[in-house]
Amino acid sequence: MTSTEQRLAEIRGGVPARRHNARTIAALTGNPGCARRAVLDSAGVDKPKLAARIGFPARFGQSRFAIGRGNAFEAQVKADGGAELLRLVAERLGVDPDGPATWADLGADDRAGAGPPDRSARSRAALVAAAPTGAGEPPALFDHPLLGLDVAGQRVHLEPDLVAARLAGRYHVVEVKSFSVIDGQADPAKVAAAAIQSAVYVLALRELLAAEGHDPQLVSSDVVLVCPRDFANQPVASLVDVRKQLLVLRRQLDRMARIDDLLARVPAGFTADPSADPADLRRALESVEARYAPECLAACELAYFCRHEARAQTAALGRPVREALGGVATVAEALALAAGEDPGEPEQAEAAALLRAAARLRADALAGQPA
Repeated sequence: MTSTEQRLAEIRGGVPARRHNARTIAALTGNPGCARRAVLDSAGVDKPKLAARIGFPARFGQSRFAIGRGNAFEAQVKADGGAELLRLVAERLGVDPDGPATWADLGADDRAGAGPPDRSARSRAALVAAAPTGAGEPPALFDHPLLGLDVAGQRVHLEPDLVAARLAGRYHVVEVKSFSVIDGQADPAKVAAAAIQSAVYVLALRELLAAEGHDPQLVSSDVVLVCPRDFANQPVASLVDVRKQLLVLRRQLDRMARIDDLLARVPAGFTADPSADPADLRRALESVEARYAPECLAACELAYFCRHEARAQTAALGRPVREALGGVATVAEALALAAGEDPGEPEQAEAAALLRAAARLRADALAGQPA
């Protein structure tokens, strides 16, 4: 065990590390400036348990019913060696499959007790061997391959629902979701979440192929999203272009500090062990810089604690306010600048002028209201 691995193990306490997935990476890269989340996620801390321990339990997540429904729908569309799934994907891509597809259940290794290194090696070999050559090979479907991606200096294992190879001469990531497409429309927020998660898989697969000497662009940026149609379980496939999400993901991953650099700024003895005293845990968390924004409430299990901590801070009002009021940390300070009670520091001049203009507009609006 390296010194970094030992430090991360000490941070999470005597519990196994939680495995990352595309959801956690999507949420982490959505707020790359948050050192607190980067440290906790790199250490594999059980954040839901930690949040409950300090008295700020998370208020989001999938219900057992939703998880069960999703698993049942995925099993349905993958039945018979993925025959129906192949038809859906090929139809959406506008191609005719050149013969029946080969099917490889790469998730079976996990069920057989194989560890991530063995699963990852088998997935890598199978996916590389399926690289399109233009020789009219039959399509290949890979169920739950295990991919890898470096996040904050740590290797993270990822498991997409399915990768289809040799369709339209490329690889396509296929995501099976249980939210419905009603009258041709799905919930935009759920589609957006599926897009960024799928972009994580596309990036990981591109890096795998590039490392093996193949063109990473063999992996299409068009992800195939399979969902139930209307209120039935009849599957329907849609194409989601994740080029924008890939750019954001790559840029934000590049911006994230390496975990060694982050740990250098974490106080000695810092712990997030959920079995520790709640008061000690709260003090420990407060010693590591957070970057709270209202969007965190839908993506991070510690968001309610961070919101409580950030009360009366301008950052708690959202990123647009934080960016507009750069250098003005508290609401009280902003109100004093707006009222002209405090001239502010030289670097706050622009924010102060904006606040005073807003105060005048508010006063004018109130003066114009009928009595």
